[in-house]
Formats: sequence, structure tokens, C-alpha cells
Amino acid sequence: MKRFNHFIKQSVIGGLLVISPAMILFFAIRWAFFAVGDIIQPLATPIARNTNAPDIMVDLLVIMLILLGCFIVGNIVSTGAGKWLHARFDRVLTKFAPGYNLVRDIIHQFIGSNANSPFSRGEVARAQLFGPDIATQATVIVTSTHENGWYSVFVPTGPNPTSGMIYHLPPEQVELLPHIKVDEALRTIIACGAGSGELFKQ
Repeated sequence: MKRFNHFIKQSVIGGLLVISPAMILFFAIRWAFFAVGDIIQPLATPIARNTNAPDIMVDLLVIMLILLGCFIVGNIVSTGAGKWLHARFDRVLTKFAPGYNLVRDIIHQFIGSNANSPFSRGEVARAQLFGPDIATQATVIVTSTHENGWYSVFVPTGPNPTSGMIYHLPPEQVELLPHIKVDEALRTIIACGAGSGELFKQ
């Protein structure tokens, strides 16, 4: 009887491990689809009213128009005049919306358009945060190198690597690992350290 119960339990857990990620992904996509639908509703409603097209076709058309608009704006701001206009636009928004700079910088960090973004330009390292005589190490991303040879490092927290702490350390406490990609290190952090042994033995 115990073996039978163990078999049932293991089978159910095994099934959950296979099905759960797919279901979570499905619900995440579904949530994102409806969230986007709500956001674009002011644009989609007039088009749907005048064309009598199916709602999904109207939503796709609006999304394509938004992406086209982003493409056009991206090309404009790559020119000298566009950069000047963008700078003035930033100054005006900063004046009237104090949180604008913070939101802009966060978005730049995640998208990777910022040259200093740790997620696009950082270098993986192991750091002895508490001094060279203490063996405890942490997986870190080097975000800046100082003139005196020190490093600024970002220490991501698991399982959410987008939050963490910043330390400024001397070079003897930082072991650079240029052969490890940032996304590979972040995967071990998301997994709360699982896979670190295989990653660091490379």
C-alpha cells in the first residue's frame, strides 16, 4: 500500500512539474494579451466602429501601428535633430514629472540600451564581500571600474536578480570570470544557486 501511495504521489508531482510551467506561461500570455487589449482600447474602439473588423484583427492592427510608431521615433532620435528634440522633451518631462528620470533609467537598464547596464555590459565575477581573509564568496556583476583599480559590483538576489545590493571592492576581493556570460550567471541566481557548481568549474 505504501508503495502504491508513493507511486501515486510521485506521478502527481511529476505531472505537476511538467504541466505547471506550461500553464503558468499560458496564463501569463493570456494576462498580457488582455492587459495590452485594455491599454490599446482607446485606439482600437474607433477603428472597430468604422471598419466592422473582428476585434482580434483590430487589436493586431493597433499593435502593429504602435510598433511602427516606435520604429519611426527610434529612427528620428538617432539623428542630430532628433537627439536635440529628445533632450528638450526629457527636460520638460523632468520638470513636470519628477519620477520620469527614474522610470526612464530603469527601462534603459532592462532593455539594455544604456551602455552602463549591468545586464548588457557587465562582467561576471566572484567577490569576497567581507574581506580577503573571509572565504565567503558571492556571484556578482561588475558594473564599473574605478581609476584606483577598485570595482563597483552588483550582487543580485535570488530568485529575483533585478534586485540586490551594490558594493565597492578592491581588486584583491574580486575574481573576474570573463568566460561566463551574464545571462548564464543570472540563471543560477534565479535558481537560488542551483547550477553554480557546473558554471564555475568551466
